[in-house]
Amino acid sequence: MAEAAIQAGCDAYFGYPITPQSEVLEYLAREMPKHNRVVMQAESEIASINMVYGAAGAGFRAMTSSSSPGISLMLEGISYLAGAELPCLIVNVNRAGPGLGTIQPGQGDYFQSVKGGGHGDYHLIVLAPASVQEMADFVYLGFDLADKYRNPVLILSDGAIGQMMEKVQFKPYTRPLVDKSSWATTGKPAGRERNYITSLFIQPEKMEQHNLKLEAKFQEIRDTEVRFEEYNTTDAEYIFVAYGLSARICQKAMDLARDKGLKVGLLRPITLYPYPYDRLLELADQVKMMLCVELNSGQMVEDVQLAVKGKIPVTFFGKMGGMMPTPEEILHHLENLIQPYYANG
Repeated sequence: MAEAAIQAGCDAYFGYPITPQSEVLEYLAREMPKHNRVVMQAESEIASINMVYGAAGAGFRAMTSSSSPGISLMLEGISYLAGAELPCLIVNVNRAGPGLGTIQPGQGDYFQSVKGGGHGDYHLIVLAPASVQEMADFVYLGFDLADKYRNPVLILSDGAIGQMMEKVQFKPYTRPLVDKSSWATTGKPAGRERNYITSLFIQPEKMEQHNLKLEAKFQEIRDTEVRFEEYNTTDAEYIFVAYGLSARICQKAMDLARDKGLKVGLLRPITLYPYPYDRLLELADQVKMMLCVELNSGQMVEDVQLAVKGKIPVTFFGKMGGMMPTPEEILHHLENLIQPYYANG
């Protein structure tokens, strides 16, 4: 991910060490100066996100990374970035919580990531990698989406994928040309007014108009940027819904189920915001049940329930505290759930 940031043209990185993502700061601190770019270990996560605000406001590609408690400290700044419509890339290598929790992987930051987290009406574009390759690929994609929509993008990974070793191919990449002259604080040339960046609108009428402008942008994102993957859904009677590490485990559970004659498929959301509500609703007309698998007490399952609109049962299986389910455990749970269907023929 750190090397991809360099290749994607990241101009500035600001961060603070926290397990299990400190290698990002370590790598960039060593390599970014070779490219005459800025790396700074801030005094805190609060400082680092506000440094990102400043660099993004000046038109630079800016980035930070952290893990769950650190992202919590950044939430005020993240809301400011979204309110000021500043493009940047934020990475959360999710660990188990709440509180300090453990450095083991978790997915308990789903609500925080896709439901706002900070104050006010805003959204981040949220990408959920399921492999080390996607950890790299989504850096390029994340920066491009941030520039396209002038909105922060969050890569929501976890402590297992973040520490995993797999082959990675860095794909050819050309940074899109983006004209930021109409808003970036790059100085006042002759012939135009000063650019101001703010999320402060004292008059309620102006604040509402700004919120309506943001909502129109979020609607465009919902209309055009939904991404997901499907496996064996064509003939599926049961569907696993999972993202990130959980989706990898479910893929093996699906294979085991198929070996036993169970028609099981998998839908993996790649964008957690915007979410693939429409596709899940389509699948609800075909399958008997969906099982949402997460490394938490049940968060994304609420979006699956919203998506299917009560057409079919949506059930949940989760592990917490850094524990991870085995494919066999997931399959066993599914078999127990569908016994009534067998009993009724």
